[in-house]
Amino acid sequence: MHNHPEAGKVYLVGAGPGDPGLITVRGVDCIARADVVVYDYLASPALLAHARPDAELIYVGKKGGDHTLPQEGINALIVEKARNGAVVARLKGGDPFIFGRGGEEAEVLIAAGIAFEVIPGVTAAIGASAYAGIPLTHRDFTSDVAFVTGHEDPTKTTSSVDWKALATGIGTLVFFMGVKNLPLIAANLVENGRPADTPVAVIRWGTTPHQETVTGTLDSIVEMVRKAGIKAPAIIIVGGVVKLRESMQWFEKRPLLGQRIVVTRARQQASNLVQRLTEAGAECVQCPTIKVVPPADGAPLDRAIADLDQYDWVVFTSVNGVGYFFRRLFEKGLDVRALGHLKTACIGPATAAHLRSFGLGSDIIPTSYRAESVVEAFVATPVAGLKILLPRAKEARSVLPVELTRMGATVDEVTAYETLQAQSDTDALIKRLDAGTIDMVTFTSSSTVTNFHRMLPPDRAHQLMAGVSVASIGPITSQTARDLGYTVTIEAEDFTIDGLVKAILHARG
Repeated sequence: MHNHPEAGKVYLVGAGPGDPGLITVRGVDCIARADVVVYDYLASPALLAHARPDAELIYVGKKGGDHTLPQEGINALIVEKARNGAVVARLKGGDPFIFGRGGEEAEVLIAAGIAFEVIPGVTAAIGASAYAGIPLTHRDFTSDVAFVTGHEDPTKTTSSVDWKALATGIGTLVFFMGVKNLPLIAANLVENGRPADTPVAVIRWGTTPHQETVTGTLDSIVEMVRKAGIKAPAIIIVGGVVKLRESMQWFEKRPLLGQRIVVTRARQQASNLVQRLTEAGAECVQCPTIKVVPPADGAPLDRAIADLDQYDWVVFTSVNGVGYFFRRLFEKGLDVRALGHLKTACIGPATAAHLRSFGLGSDIIPTSYRAESVVEAFVATPVAGLKILLPRAKEARSVLPVELTRMGATVDEVTAYETLQAQSDTDALIKRLDAGTIDMVTFTSSSTVTNFHRMLPPDRAHQLMAGVSVASIGPITSQTARDLGYTVTIEAEDFTIDGLVKAILHARG
């Protein structure tokens, strides 16, 4: 193939059927290296997070009957971008070569002399059927399967579908893009010899938190789909294997399926919470309200690190406190040996675990994960006359230093990090709250509450949150929310991410 000297390259990437976790490692790599990402309606927006910050993101629609850019325009676009030297990731729902028009795009690239690669994706037939609990083949039912378009090229004068062969010659049939033509599909199959009582499943938004499945038979499915209001995007599965869904369905049994939950935690810390909620079936809307940064004035922390030999204890009140303390310690050319003579206390197991990752255990871990509990834990430990270092967030609560000082200790409270308001897509959040498409907002600290509140229009904040559940990681965070006028509906008993998830699951159980 001859390439223009200045030409870039195009990757035709299968994005999978909806669950962003189903994209291939190769697909993620292509998105990450692309100068331009051209994506369509069925490609999960979460996949765009893999793109470079400076990448150009172009939405081209491709929603049934409503194309933001027609196929000819998409073809011209990817050729133009590649000819200008860009690496282009053409992100397509499902698999590019299974009813994805990837073959047409490849032909255009060949004609234009543009280098390309095809990155296969999990097709909706496989992904949606698996998530619905329907194996497409099974030794007791069938050993053959056919993928069929339910929406042929509207310019064709005759159908290329051999209905007789499909009706009597193939065990499992999977129709793509066929929900509008479901009456015709069912009728054609019955007229050509398929028994009217053949099981059928229609799966909408397969593999996503909005997955919905309706089952019936060829003679009943049309009315059942009409009553359920099932619309595109959906696939249709016809065959005896549909019966297996009764025992094999698993995805739609997830306790938080369909719940739309806002995660306000800092993006670099949100992954565990997002993962846990997603695994339970929720759609997580990441809206970080804070970002964690080093202190504007690092001199006090530097002095404390230089004088570590003067301290008896160091008390960590958060994972961030540990992380930013050691980050600065290493930047100063020191290592964990500088703390060898110190005793340590941590506010909770997550903080203690992070400290342990640097090679240090914790001498005190309170039973409850708040400042008051740290104070109670020190009651049995004489600290009068001792010097305690407290590296933590700027403007943290004063309970701990005040009470330790009252016990006779000298406490040096230094700022190890600051939490600032993060830049999030406020308009998108407000639009979703306004439309009633948010079920819950989670708060993991008082700062996430206050910054979230600042994002909302002051005169509409409580109106927008009407009917939205508020889940809090603990009583301090809950009180901040109440002070701002929010009703806390869920509060963790253990003030950790695990405790928060457990409380949410219990409330929705």
